[in-house]
Amino acid sequence: MISTGLAAELRAAGLQWAPISGDRFQLSGPDFEGDVFTVSDMTIEAHRYPSGTVLGFNGTTEWALDSVALEDALWLPREDQLRELLRGAFLGLRREPVGEHGGARYVVTVRIQGSDREFAKEDAEEAYGAALLELIRAATVAP
Repeated sequence: MISTGLAAELRAAGLQWAPISGDRFQLSGPDFEGDVFTVSDMTIEAHRYPSGTVLGFNGTTEWALDSVALEDALWLPREDQLRELLRGAFLGLRREPVGEHGGARYVVTVRIQGSDREFAKEDAEEAYGAALLELIRAATVAP
């Protein structure tokens, strides 16, 4: 799963979230430290209103929590979502051995403003996320 820190950086860089069933998210605050929630048609639904989107907790899913504003939730995109967001910039993913004890890292290659760039992390989702973050940042400073 993508780290909370990287997810927060993606949001700060401008990544928008339109919740769908299966999406994972976290809520800020000490009461929710480490808790990961999943949008589901049965338990947590995205309700869209003219004033904004709220995540509604149906029934007795989570204590007395009825709903939270979308901006109070931090989206934790999945690997397939990150890859999709890279769109045509995505060139490939490879697994490389690291060290003598069978460790590995994942390398995502993307093309950003005409240059091929590689992002290596121990987790494929983190590598995709790092590549997406750089792509978003490059797009916001491009002429």
